[in-house]
Amino acid sequence: MAANPQPLLQFWTDDEPLECVNFLPEAPNTASFTFRPPSGALFHFNAGQFVTLELPVAGGPLHRTFTISSSPSRPTSLTVTVKAQPDSLGTRWMLDNLRPGMRIKALGPAGMFSNVVHPASKYLFISAGSGITPMMSMTTQLYDAGSDPDIVFINCARRPSEIIFRERLEHMASRLPGIALTWVVEEQDRYAPWTGIKGQLNQLILGLAAPDYLEREVFCCGPEPFMRAVREALTGLGFDMDHYHQESFNAPIADRPVEPEDDVTPDEDAAVEVTFAKSGKTAKIKETETLLAAAKAAGVPLPSGCTFGVCGTCKIKTKVGQVHMVHNGGITDDEIEEGYVLACCSNPIGDVSIDA
Repeated sequence: MAANPQPLLQFWTDDEPLECVNFLPEAPNTASFTFRPPSGALFHFNAGQFVTLELPVAGGPLHRTFTISSSPSRPTSLTVTVKAQPDSLGTRWMLDNLRPGMRIKALGPAGMFSNVVHPASKYLFISAGSGITPMMSMTTQLYDAGSDPDIVFINCARRPSEIIFRERLEHMASRLPGIALTWVVEEQDRYAPWTGIKGQLNQLILGLAAPDYLEREVFCCGPEPFMRAVREALTGLGFDMDHYHQESFNAPIADRPVEPEDDVTPDEDAAVEVTFAKSGKTAKIKETETLLAAAKAAGVPLPSGCTFGVCGTCKIKTKVGQVHMVHNGGITDDEIEEGYVLACCSNPIGDVSIDA
């Protein structure tokens, strides 16, 4: 392990691996991992953004995207807080194997889910489970700014013992009256009295926690069913959804079939050739298959995270040919103008050449 490098007046780029310098259990099956660049470079990101970690699991590297839970106001280190689900592979590997001294590759930071992108004088943060991580980053940055922010912070968990960052948030709230916390749990822990709210988040709880919710910029993060319930509650209360923002790395649950945004339709019977210019490899696939599938078929190691167009990890540049891309937001309009596409949700229309 490198001895505490002195911070350098330069910013980390993802050309340099990150070294794990701390491991902290936070709650059952949940832990925080803190990283530093061996060079001592500083981190520059917006609170609420994410990074993609390349995890050396058995069978080959696995890319997983995690929101940064630390604050950009503390730029000498970067922390992600992860929760392992029963079927987790990457996060389970992290909890069981990733320890101080290990170095891994990381991509990013990226993402638009940030109070920097959507500034306001009043915020309403609503989270569930590990969805609390971007809210922790944003709250810490506003706390570190020194002035008293106006934040109503609602977090939902199964039990009080599963509330992540509870003590740290209560410490900040005890020093700044502009941070108002509301914990909502489904059930209490055995032999541990609970005096907070018990049940499911609903319109009544929203109104009690934030009577002026109509004036607030809302940020929501958690499982898709939770966020859908929040959206429906706010819509029912007459909230202007232009001031609602959400983040999730789980596949969206479609309420209805997605209509194509243009008249380009990949032909299931059309065979095309995808050329990977840098590696000199090619793959023959159907137009209905993705560029990510072509990369795997050709043996080209292309980083990917969520695999449905949200995290942007698989962003690549096209050199020649037409690509039909359906995405949910992991790429900007400027990047599309420059020729970038998301490999996980892009189909080649005819032969194409990719800068990979």
